[in-house]
This record gives sequence, structure tokens and C-alpha cells, in this order.
Amino acid sequence: MNADDPARAGAFIFYACRNAACGLRFPAPADPGLDACPRCGWPLLDAARVSAGGDARTQPALPTSLPQRVTVIVDNLRSIYNVGSILRTADGAGLHHVFLCGITPTPEHPKVAKTALGAEQAVSWSYHPNALTVLAAERAAGAAIWALETRHDAEPLGRGLAPGNAGVTLVIGNENAGVDPAVLALADRVVCLPMRGVKRSLNVATAFGAAVYLITEAILAAPADASGDY
Repeated sequence: MNADDPARAGAFIFYACRNAACGLRFPAPADPGLDACPRCGWPLLDAARVSAGGDARTQPALPTSLPQRVTVIVDNLRSIYNVGSILRTADGAGLHHVFLCGITPTPEHPKVAKTALGAEQAVSWSYHPNALTVLAAERAAGAAIWALETRHDAEPLGRGLAPGNAGVTLVIGNENAGVDPAVLALADRVVCLPMRGVKRSLNVATAFGAAVYLITEAILAAPADASGDY
């Protein structure tokens, strides 16, 4: 759960069940309060009262924008909830624009907002039937095109791999089919996340979140006069 969910605004109580054999500890809205454990029915101890999300003023100050332009092409995703999650992450990471392409649902679908939680109104986005036209325009603007894909020759992110001053356009593809081969053929780089466990891939929205933060943090950590890829 995330503390900025509008449905969770206000005060919360962390309750503790008085039944030692149960031991459940959980948060619930302070209004209305609870008097019985939902697991065993025993009385509850009001253990701690907090505001949803804590004090936002304790969050570190961050740059209002990235020094290089970072965009994402979301091509042919099927899941409404993946799209909502991606929009929320794109806003949080400070991306300049989200291109929704092919069969990807847009924020005009009411269920996208359920996962985006208002980010669909904050982040810049547009819809395009064909990702190749967007890719061509981004390349003409000077962006490096990086496709996020799991294949043997993909370069792992997080090991000094970052775009130069021109910025980057990250491409993510269909949950099952992956990135369009025509897009892969035009990409400057195919990148991946290091996978150290049994599974060799992540959910597309999760993978996007990890990748975009690795990329943006690498940009912010780069010398101001960096140029080209390094």
C-alpha cells in the first residue's frame, strides 16, 4: 500500500489484539474505530495513532526535474492496472512524457485511475496507434532509444550504463510478446534488469519501475559535462 492513496487520507490506528494466542497487529482508520479483532473477535488494544503517510515535510528535497529528457514508450500493454502503475511511477520518477501506443489503454479508461491514483492527471502523456512513428520522432529529437527486454545480449542496467546529455526514451512492450521486433531493430541499446533468482523476468510495471529509477539516478549522478553514452 502507498500512503498517498486518497482513499486512505486521515488518521489511522495500529491495533493489537489482546488475545496472546492470536497476536494480530494491524492498521485501520481511526474513524470509525474498532473494538474487536477481525481475526478472533477479542478486544483490541489501541497501540498507536498516526496520520496516513506520516509527515510529508520529512521527505528529502528532490530536484523538480531531470537534467536530461527521459520518456517512455508503452507499446501494446494489455493490462489496465499495469498502465496505471506505470503512469504513477513515471510521475514519481520525474519523466517528461509517457507515450501510450498500440492497444495500450489510456487514462480515458476509468479503471486506469484506480491504479494511477491521480498521477494520470499529473504526468504528461499522449496516445499513438503506432510506436514506430513515436520512436522516429524521439530519435530525430536526439534521444537514445533503449528497449527493455529479456534476451541474452541485453546489457544490464545499474553498472555505469546511463544516457548522455541527449536523454533517453525507454521502450517497454507487451506482457507476453515482449517488445516489437521492429522496435528492437531500431533501438540503440537493448537493456535488462539483473536477475539473480530462479525467475528470469518481472511483471512489466515492476520492471519499468526498477529500470526507470536506475536510469534517472544514473543521470542525476553523472557529471554535468558528460556527453554520449558511458
